[in-house]
Amino acid sequence: MSEQEKTRATVDIFGQQFKIVGTESTSHIRLVASIVDDKMREISRMNPSLDINKLAVLTAVNMVHDYIKLKEDYEKLQRQHRMKEE
Repeated sequence: MSEQEKTRATVDIFGQQFKIVGTESTSHIRLVASIVDDKMREISRMNPSLDINKLAVLTAVNMVHDYIKLKEDYEKLQRQHRMKEE
């Protein structure tokens, strides 16, 4: 990947600034950061005594769970679509 293809964005997640480098657009990077921030704040509201490390891990676990469920739903829809085509 060449240097020109990289996008850099400074984002705020749970009150901390992070410099993110990636190949997606700045708006995409900011959207991802916003979703992570929202999820961290949601979990923090439900568990205010969590330290930042546990909060970060629980956020990651929750988001991976959501991803797996969406992936399973997508695969199920693909199978249903293929069955209809046969």
